[in-house]
Amino acid sequence: MTPVAGRGAGAAPRSVDVARLAGVSQKTVSRVMNDEPYVSADVRRRVLAAAEELGYRSNNAARALASGRTRSIGVVTLGTALYGPASLLMGVERAVRDTGYALRVVNTMEGERAGIAGAVDSLLDQGVDGIVISEPIDEADGSDLSARVDVPVLVLGAPPPFAPHVVTAGIVSGQMARAATEHLLELGHTTVHHLAGPQRWYSARDRLDGWREALAAHGRAEPPVAEGDWSAASGYAAGRELLADPGVTAVFAANDDMAIGLIRALTEAGRRVPEDVSVVGFDDIPVAAYVTPPLTTVRQPFDAMAQDGLKLLVHAIENPQADPLPMTDPPVELVVRASSAPPPPR
Repeated sequence: MTPVAGRGAGAAPRSVDVARLAGVSQKTVSRVMNDEPYVSADVRRRVLAAAEELGYRSNNAARALASGRTRSIGVVTLGTALYGPASLLMGVERAVRDTGYALRVVNTMEGERAGIAGAVDSLLDQGVDGIVISEPIDEADGSDLSARVDVPVLVLGAPPPFAPHVVTAGIVSGQMARAATEHLLELGHTTVHHLAGPQRWYSARDRLDGWREALAAHGRAEPPVAEGDWSAASGYAAGRELLADPGVTAVFAANDDMAIGLIRALTEAGRRVPEDVSVVGFDDIPVAAYVTPPLTTVRQPFDAMAQDGLKLLVHAIENPQADPLPMTDPPVELVVRASSAPPPPR
């Protein structure tokens, strides 16, 4: 195909540009973009190839209004009721209200191939001015969106390596996990066992790394890692396995639900919490203060992360030539309750 003449540098491509490059009429371009019938396979292929080459999307007319923006922000999030992702999405929804932008959400499903790529494409087709990736799972499918994403992207969590306009908000799972582990070491425990989350999740990896860093910094042995799936049932199963080791005196669980299941298994076996085994969780879910014993945990600042992140994203949208705003890490808040104590006397 030959270059399109008559279009200023940086101008958004139009359907007339696609028509000229593909050698068809604007009506034909419209039919192809709307997936209408009565278009030959060869013509459809030429139009789609021209659109891909030009970076044209059918919503570009709306994005080229006087404001240059549609005043909308898209969110890609995992479709789950798990406390962490759901709370972060709620925080994003609350933060977006204060920006004057509309919110459009696309859910992905765990295990869905190219879920992030498809969700991002859907949002770009709707003409969003920026995208929030609140997707906690590593797709690991090799998707590369760098040539297609032309709006700022805010990543909440470990960033997927694809977008050229990425801003990141302070996500401190590793620091929080280190604080939880150090709390147990400072109580006098020789080492701390870890009940990790599923390792496809970025946050689970961060918490595992934070636990390891704390043990290494204190020169302590690193016990074998148990892995759950975030559920209380998996915490209960891990607790049954840990009971085989009478030397276990402290466990850091990667979320509160698993910690609660772990405490149930220990209690059923006659291992008292915290007199025999201390347990620390992660998240500070609403019920954590009301279980028996009340759970020591680290509190995730979901609202602060969302507000700080949206501030960065809106700045990038409205000031595309300006330097990004400086990032600030949210504070680490350890909530000490009754599930952690010094180890039993030898």
